[in-house]
Amino acid sequence: MSYDLVIFDNDGVLVDSEPISNALLAGYLSELGHPTTYEESLRDFMGSAMHRVHDLVLDRTGRRLPDDFDDTFHARVFAAFERELKPVTGVTDVLGWLVESGVPYCVASSATHERIGVGHRTTGLDEWFEEEWIFSSQDVGRGKPAPDLFLHAAERMGVPAERCVVIEDSLPGVQAARAAGMDVYGFTAMTSAEKLVGANAFFSDMAELPRLLV
Repeated sequence: MSYDLVIFDNDGVLVDSEPISNALLAGYLSELGHPTTYEESLRDFMGSAMHRVHDLVLDRTGRRLPDDFDDTFHARVFAAFERELKPVTGVTDVLGWLVESGVPYCVASSATHERIGVGHRTTGLDEWFEEEWIFSSQDVGRGKPAPDLFLHAAERMGVPAERCVVIEDSLPGVQAARAAGMDVYGFTAMTSAEKLVGANAFFSDMAELPRLLV
């Protein structure tokens, strides 16, 4: 094994949540008078913390989103997760392989701890992650593309940054990993390799990941 720690992004990498959450986000923003398509939501917000939604809307329109925007959005997302959310195909096989190989892993996500927890309980991934292996942008001052979250995860897991590899499916995540001095593999199931500039390698199926890690 070439690495001492595998750091997974959550949305789109562990749980197949991006289509659900971005459809809801586009719909809610449009409802509030900020017309947004699903494709625009993916382009502008995929892989980012919620503060980017607020910042971008304010920058573009001069209007602030409602104070209860996050709570309302997350309530809609959690309800949809309970109805529809699935783990990314093949990811439990990868986690099982890491366990058998004795390689530590964790998750470092722009999402809140609550959202990560709902997604993991719904999909059964909570059986694969101890609480102390879960890191959120809530834990640091700056989310992706800043390196803070990945550096925080590595420090808490007791592994030097240069011995870590990140599994990401968004450009902010790739940028954060590289800024942290970590290798990063781009998962292209939803995002093309051309949009994941800076990744060390790319894969479109979780079954391909183990060969990149050895």
